[in-house]
Amino acid sequence: LRRTFATRAAARKSKMSFDPAEAVRLVKAMSVAHFDESVDVAVVTGLDPRKPNQSIRASVSLPHGTGKKPRIAVFARDLKAEEAREAGADIVGAEDLAQQIREGVIDFDRLIASPDMMGIVGSLGRILGPRGLMPNPKVGTATPDVAAAVRAASLGQVYFRTERNGVIHAPIGRVSFEDDKLFDNLRSFMVTLANEKPEGSKGTFLKAVYLSSTQGRSLPLAIGQMNPERPGFMQ
Repeated sequence: LRRTFATRAAARKSKMSFDPAEAVRLVKAMSVAHFDESVDVAVVTGLDPRKPNQSIRASVSLPHGTGKKPRIAVFARDLKAEEAREAGADIVGAEDLAQQIREGVIDFDRLIASPDMMGIVGSLGRILGPRGLMPNPKVGTATPDVAAAVRAASLGQVYFRTERNGVIHAPIGRVSFEDDKLFDNLRSFMVTLANEKPEGSKGTFLKAVYLSSTQGRSLPLAIGQMNPERPGFMQ
């Protein structure tokens, strides 16, 4: 307990930001919850998703996964449905699955659909969209290869998008992860994010980056080390 208080005191010092490796160590050390907290990254961008070509919707396959196996649902019929089941999908359906969703039964974390099912899925946009569950070809969740999409989601693929205020959130692991695995996942996320920078981005793209656990304090990272396009990235 004394060590935890000392760690918190160190994080409260006047230092304005932390290098990535130090932040990973502190976030883990400050975790006191009685469960394996998620470690999350929040990126403040200069994007305004209300404007054309200033939004991001993408995915990244983290090298060490997220530490949580998502529950996956798939809209598919016939052979595609069987392929989805064999790949490990938890729920597979068509009109029956759509009806469950309309009734408020949404017991899954990821939703994948074959292109021929998008007519049915489209009618659920008002339910799925706000929850970030709407299948989209840009992130590989609306695809003819539903089996590959199921496998990718099971192995730790993370979907992220620009929120209304220009902030992007994503999980990068658990506090039980070794430091180097969280570091690798954070690095992979930042590289993917930089590659997804939209053409309409103007001014400063990356304004701030924060690292936190589910119930822990949010630590600001040294922004000069978080841009993959600059020397000193993640060093």
